[in-house]
Amino acid sequence: MSLWRLRLSMISTLTLIIGVSTLFLALLLSLLGSLTLWSLVGLIVVFNTLQWLIAPYIVNVMYRVREANPYEYRWLYEILDRVTEKSRLGRTPKLMIADIPIPNAFAYGSPLTGPMIAVTSSMLTSLSRDEIEAVVGHEVGHLKHRDVQVMMFVSMLPAIIAIASRILLFSGVYGGNRNRSNALALIGVIGMVVYFILSLLILWFSRQREYYADRHSVNIVDNGAYSLALALAKISNSAYNYKLRGGDTTHFEGFKTLFIADPSAAKPVQISSRGWELVEKIASRKLSFLDTLSELFSTHPHIVKRIKTLLSL
Repeated sequence: MSLWRLRLSMISTLTLIIGVSTLFLALLLSLLGSLTLWSLVGLIVVFNTLQWLIAPYIVNVMYRVREANPYEYRWLYEILDRVTEKSRLGRTPKLMIADIPIPNAFAYGSPLTGPMIAVTSSMLTSLSRDEIEAVVGHEVGHLKHRDVQVMMFVSMLPAIIAIASRILLFSGVYGGNRNRSNALALIGVIGMVVYFILSLLILWFSRQREYYADRHSVNIVDNGAYSLALALAKISNSAYNYKLRGGDTTHFEGFKTLFIADPSAAKPVQISSRGWELVEKIASRKLSFLDTLSELFSTHPHIVKRIKTLLSL
């Protein structure tokens, strides 16, 4: 998919999400009353904003994240500075180290903490510096595209519909007027279906943002497509090996959206090579129906499709 088609696809999906949400919210507004619905909207906005503000502190505690020592990780700071400058980001993110046994990197932050990029200590020992630079380029792409803010805004709309639909559903079930109660319950059920469909659209939109961040890395890092494909292959394989060794993945369930490769869903590659042969092995895999189905509920594209896209570049 070309870059302009990727952008057009994301804009179309965002327009569809906002359009469907607005139309259905207008219907709920007429049924619930403006005061009730706007109180609900205010509650959701406040809750999501508060969650956004404090989430970085929770992530830091859960994954034992600390700020990288500028002397010990001088070379990593140089990579981040170089990538940030090429991205014209303006503000260099804080460089953080996460002490978890799975190779990974993620971008996060809020107005209280500023933008941050965390890399795991295991990733620094698993990847070459060129591959690390490609991964950092991807994470800087998320910050460049303001993906944290965009996804928070998009996620608010279905949340409002879900709660409003539950209110209507319970009002219908326990209401006094039978005809009106049945109508409210029906609209509540329809609302939950709309919420489910919007949630799938948001997950699809999230996967497109991942491809978009990949493109950013390819554009700013020398030989970026090659290095990022190799990095993703190694990360995916390491995630599976961690699970194979009996590693506990339940600790990471709450923040799986931060993981490049979901450790609980990683698949074996069955190859000892860690070089380009590993990339070709993953790219040659055929996706099963279950792979395609599980991707519908994932924030990240399937690793096979993602590597194939990079190879096409």
